[in-house]
Amino acid sequence: MRIGYFLSSEELTPAQLLEQARGAERAGFEALWISDHYHPWTDAQGQSPFVWSMIGALSQVCSLPVTTAVTCPTVRIHPAVLAQAAATSAVLHQGRFVLGVGSGEALNEHIFGDAWPQADVRLEMLEEAVEVMRELWRGGFVNHHGRHYTVEHARLYTLPDVPPPVYVSGFGPKAVDLAARIGDGYVSTSPDADLVRRFRSGGGDKPCQAGFKAAYADSEDAGAAIAYERWPNAGVPGELSQVLPSPRHFEQAGQLVRPEMMKESFVCGDSADAHLEMIDRYAQAGFDEVYVANTGPHHEGLFELYRTSVLPRLR
Repeated sequence: MRIGYFLSSEELTPAQLLEQARGAERAGFEALWISDHYHPWTDAQGQSPFVWSMIGALSQVCSLPVTTAVTCPTVRIHPAVLAQAAATSAVLHQGRFVLGVGSGEALNEHIFGDAWPQADVRLEMLEEAVEVMRELWRGGFVNHHGRHYTVEHARLYTLPDVPPPVYVSGFGPKAVDLAARIGDGYVSTSPDADLVRRFRSGGGDKPCQAGFKAAYADSEDAGAAIAYERWPNAGVPGELSQVLPSPRHFEQAGQLVRPEMMKESFVCGDSADAHLEMIDRYAQAGFDEVYVANTGPHHEGLFELYRTSVLPRLR
């Protein structure tokens, strides 16, 4: 299993993202995830740099493969523009770039006042968007007149030797089935073996990535307190994460979350065994790659934990 580090754009400044990428490579992590947001989930997280600027900068400070986790190519940015961004990123990273895509959240996509479609329509838009991007990556001029997108006389002149793989996220049956049908890989945040089996039964033996969050601190309770301060939205259930439109609404929903609930969704504290147990849950579910994000100020502690006590035991 490949172990990677998750760069949380919602919580880190551009300089901190680059610093943590360097630190992750020194610690022995093998790849990077980076989130693509217009807003953070809550004001306490407090950041949201433009991911495509960061991906370009990452190519200059480390050699780790990078996956967007995940980009929504349907509303906020037209898929023809994202096709250009992903192609340039693949060139800069010399083929070590994966475009992770998903159907998105209103939190990031509503900013122009467009209606936020129902889930089935969002999946339909995602499928067409991926079709548009792949057509542009093949080279030549593209004219596309689809149900959701129009492209006229568009051509990408800066292209990688091999088009970037497209990994598709999915948390419900319809989304997983779409990922299996159109994706070069699968992205999730849950160690759910049933979803992995469903993806592979429809899509074959393609790579499966997943991620989880940690809050490194001197104790489990201290880590849970950091997680509750920064990420109470991690405890918000159901489809609310897809439909709430602003950090203020997530903060209101987060009032229903109790601090002790953070231990259910975060690995809190400084226990190598706890991290190994969480990684094993994803391995047993069938994932090939798992990415850990650290919330709070103690990323150096997490890097040292993985360098000395987690990665050596996995290898």
